[in-house]
Amino acid sequence: APAGHPAVPAPDGAHLIPAYPAAERAVRALAEAVSYARWRREAADPGKVPEYEDIDEKGAAALIEGHLARGQGLTLSTDQTCDLLARYGVHVHRALPAPAPDAAVAAARALGYPVALKATAPHLRHRADLGGVRLDLADEEQLRRAYTELTELFGPPGELRPVVQRMAPRGVDTVVRAVIDPAAGAVLSFGLAGAATQLLGDTAHRLIPVTDREAATLVRAVRTAPLLFGWRGSAPVDTPALEELLLRVSRLVDDHPEVVAVTLEPVVVAPHGLSVLGAAVRLAPPPARDDLGPRTLPAY
Repeated sequence: APAGHPAVPAPDGAHLIPAYPAAERAVRALAEAVSYARWRREAADPGKVPEYEDIDEKGAAALIEGHLARGQGLTLSTDQTCDLLARYGVHVHRALPAPAPDAAVAAARALGYPVALKATAPHLRHRADLGGVRLDLADEEQLRRAYTELTELFGPPGELRPVVQRMAPRGVDTVVRAVIDPAAGAVLSFGLAGAATQLLGDTAHRLIPVTDREAATLVRAVRTAPLLFGWRGSAPVDTPALEELLLRVSRLVDDHPEVVAVTLEPVVVAPHGLSVLGAAVRLAPPPARDDLGPRTLPAY
């Protein structure tokens, strides 16, 4: 009712017309109604968890059992991580250690040029902005020069832990994570890689198991999602391949609760296909779940 006027009861069966003191509040209420209607539609058709014929669930279970037999909780080595992820169709680009210039050259010959030279020390890992990465090295001369530059800037190879990796097609760098949250259970997270995204906390989350519809909304839920879809004239990237990767990671964690943490960083999504350039997996006995309360996403 307008200010200063008493509210008039509506007759039985009639509906009152909502009134707002400002247009902004009316627009906000309408937006909430539209959002609620969209949520109702999505709830009616949540999608499905797809099956993949190339998933080797039994083989992955055997690997996990063998690793846990040697310890209650452990972070897998690079080779062990690649082997386990490959059982679910997630293939990580090989990165060969390069403790000396000659070893770097031998690794590049084995992988094929062009290659990237990366320092994997904890303070430099995933920090291309610090200069610990050299890309598009086309031959031995460029590789040796880049190796010298890195060691002069950051110290001896023993501290840098350099590796050589075959170059992947250019695209948008993203991060895919899955963890076991004490309140919500298994949670799949997605965001774009980089300092700006980390500072803004621009990461989206979904509960595992993730359906195909949820994977599509997860990719689009981050504020930086326009970078994946041709922002300012750039080439759109292969989001269907990215959604499939999310679904495969979700299946791995859902099938094997001993996989308590997965990190794929970076995942370079190109106009055609994607490349997983780094991966880490942690195993532990599955945490106790009482499921006495609702599963809700925590506030991040």
